[in-house]
Amino acid sequence: MAEGRVDAEQVFDAFEERFGVKYPKAVACLSKDRDALLAFYDFPAEHWSHIRTTNVTPSSFATIRHRTRQAKGCVTPITMLTMIYKMGLCAEDSWRKLRGFRHLAKVIEGVKLKDGIEVTEDDKVAA
Repeated sequence: MAEGRVDAEQVFDAFEERFGVKYPKAVACLSKDRDALLAFYDFPAEHWSHIRTTNVTPSSFATIRHRTRQAKGCVTPITMLTMIYKMGLCAEDSWRKLRGFRHLAKVIEGVKLKDGIEVTEDDKVAA
């Protein structure tokens, strides 16, 4: 582990130690799902902002949903589909580009990451 970095596992352990006595039920609930909560850190750090982003699909298609409701009954199914397609193309211009897209191949291959950084054989030996 790089000097000055904090390990998510250590932080979670410190959390359990600090709040376990005062809030035992809450800590037990979080501890039960520990692996799922910390799975976030198994992805490249560049992807974290995209993983944390919520409501992506509904916000992207809110305009499309609004327009199709307003135009209901005024167009044929084919023209409605064409309108939805064109609005989707316009909405695509405002989408953010995925940061760290070069890491996607590593994620797909199953490369191990710890706290967003690739774990190499040297790191495993040092630990």
